[in-house]
Amino acid sequence: MDDTEQLLTIGVFARRVGLAPSALRFYDDCGLLRPARVDAVTGYRRYGAGQAPRAVKLRQLRAAGLPLVDAAVVLDGPEDAARDVLRAHLERTRRTADEARTVVEDLLREASRAPEDSGIRARARVGGAELASAVRQVAPAAATGAVREGFPVLGCVLLELVDGEVRWVATDRYRLAVRVLRPDGFEGGPRRVLIAAETVRSLAEWAVRQVTVDIECAGEAAGVRLRSGADCREVPEGAGQGRSSGEGPGGFPDYRLMLEGLEAGRHRVIVDRVGLRDAVTGRAGPVSLSVGAGQGDAGQGDAAEAGGSTGPDTGGPTVPDTAGDAADLAAAPVLEVAGGGREPVRMRVVRTGPGLRIAFDPAVLVPALEAGVGPDVLLEIAAPDRPVLVRSADQGSFTTLVMPVREGAGADASGAGRTDG
Repeated sequence: MDDTEQLLTIGVFARRVGLAPSALRFYDDCGLLRPARVDAVTGYRRYGAGQAPRAVKLRQLRAAGLPLVDAAVVLDGPEDAARDVLRAHLERTRRTADEARTVVEDLLREASRAPEDSGIRARARVGGAELASAVRQVAPAAATGAVREGFPVLGCVLLELVDGEVRWVATDRYRLAVRVLRPDGFEGGPRRVLIAAETVRSLAEWAVRQVTVDIECAGEAAGVRLRSGADCREVPEGAGQGRSSGEGPGGFPDYRLMLEGLEAGRHRVIVDRVGLRDAVTGRAGPVSLSVGAGQGDAGQGDAAEAGGSTGPDTGGPTVPDTAGDAADLAAAPVLEVAGGGREPVRMRVVRTGPGLRIAFDPAVLVPALEAGVGPDVLLEIAAPDRPVLVRSADQGSFTTLVMPVREGAGADASGAGRTDG
């Protein structure tokens, strides 16, 4: 950067290029749009005016739905690879639009139902589709089987109306999912209600057909009502497990302590979300993720030390990706998915931090990936035995924590081998 170039604060630069400051921080973490300067004391980012064209192009690529891995190819890769990425994405976009049109047309054919009322102590209004999406992301993290039998409260989803927000939370001890909704209207509270996971899913099926939904908690009732105009749904008797204005009702774990106790991620790995899900799905035991490097990457020493592969791909399938010839894969940082009775799969990634090797139970990791939003996923890893934060640039309001496992241990329903003790 020219020392005479004008430096802009993150807020000014964000307004100039049409990106949120949070998005700029995310792209800094990903290595796609580094600030021109970072204050060593305050950590404040400063951007050069000359970085604006790259930032605008990145915004356009993301608005078009390109995964970050593909956006990196368009921004920094060879012209031929960039054209291949864009053509493949155009074809994917056409297919997705056709599928979405079919779903919406089906929903428009469905009808609604009838009413009721009572005294309300807490109320929040949210979009019906947004509420349904939140429930579908969070509910799969609720406990099932032996874990639910041993800890019935973990078979519930926690609904909170607190601090002007609606929060849905679920955990089975090995995965934690939290989705925060910012309602159009909020009054009363705080209220905390536990609802059986299967009941929450049925409420989501109803909510997705509504334009807006009022979430209502009555004064002394240990339950919740969802209302859209004259149509409403009561939580069935026995599904609402308790109400509290204090800390977690009914023995539900305090998820805030879990989130506040997270260590900063030393490793950040951005990878195609659906590709990673497909690479992990169907494996029978613990699956290892080795974040190494291809032949052209400077991090080869880190990758070798961490147990990852440092050479080009010499066998096994690769996850198809849009610029994906073997030479590109060998030259780029890679993630290798191995174990569980299937051939290794290698995928292009964007990464920061040294190489590492970490293992997961597919039964825990796959639902976390399926619950994500957007084409790519960011894994923030503090250490191979600490909870891993799974998030995306497209939805900062959804947080998932996943516990890794010891690689040599069998992954069974009791959770043996998981590193949470």
